[in-house]
Amino acid sequence: MNVERWPELREPMMIVALSGWVDAGMAGAGTVSALREQLVDPDEFTSIDLTDHMDLQQTRPNAHWSEAGDRIIEWPSISFVSGRLGRDVVIVSGPEPSLRWPTLSAAIVEVARTLRVRDACTVAGMPSLVSHRKPVPVLATATHHSLAQEIAPLRLAYGGPTGLQTIVQRALGDADIRSAGLWAQVPQYVSGSPSPPAVRALLRRLTEIGRLELDLRPLDARCDAYAARVDAGLATRPEVQEVVDRIDREQGASADDLVSEIELFLRQQPGD
Repeated sequence: MNVERWPELREPMMIVALSGWVDAGMAGAGTVSALREQLVDPDEFTSIDLTDHMDLQQTRPNAHWSEAGDRIIEWPSISFVSGRLGRDVVIVSGPEPSLRWPTLSAAIVEVARTLRVRDACTVAGMPSLVSHRKPVPVLATATHHSLAQEIAPLRLAYGGPTGLQTIVQRALGDADIRSAGLWAQVPQYVSGSPSPPAVRALLRRLTEIGRLELDLRPLDARCDAYAARVDAGLATRPEVQEVVDRIDREQGASADDLVSEIELFLRQQPGD
């Protein structure tokens, strides 16, 4: 990572989305994309080249044509973009790499320290037995007890395999940077498709926690279209809709026997 010029920021908030192992509904990736669309004076001041950190058969480089007609190859990287959303922010986004997590998390913490980041937030989605007909719940984790009290409801204690975002959140906390993790609870039966409601829910929580100024109205039409598309798909499969209706009523009913079938069916529906 080579930074020629550090941006001049005042107590910025760092927002991190590293898509990979867990990002149901592409909620984290969609959230940082929406943030970057509204960012005032965006400045991509550095990036981390992930070429030597990735299994390139799993996360492949992208190829496209430039306006001049040249073939461009974009290698995977983690980007750092600064700007303003009512307050100064630093957006960190990219794919979750395969290797060298301690080195990468230390690099992200070093950027945060250099820019005097006071608070940070990771964003992602996780599959859950909830209904697409109800507002998307957002559960949180926190590195500081005082922060946990501010951002409830909290995610239940979890032990098991984890992703780089959790490693980064912990590393930021160890550097005395108040760090939260926001997890949109995406309906398991549509977790493989982009979820505008999950993105909207994460953005709304960011406005509350980070005092960001965001316009959520552009997502309203996409959320309505998404709900209509899911309902239309379910209408052709009454046995699947019955399970979803039960989840809608009980928000915790076990439907493991049909969840895979529902997800496969709805993935085949046309996008919005």
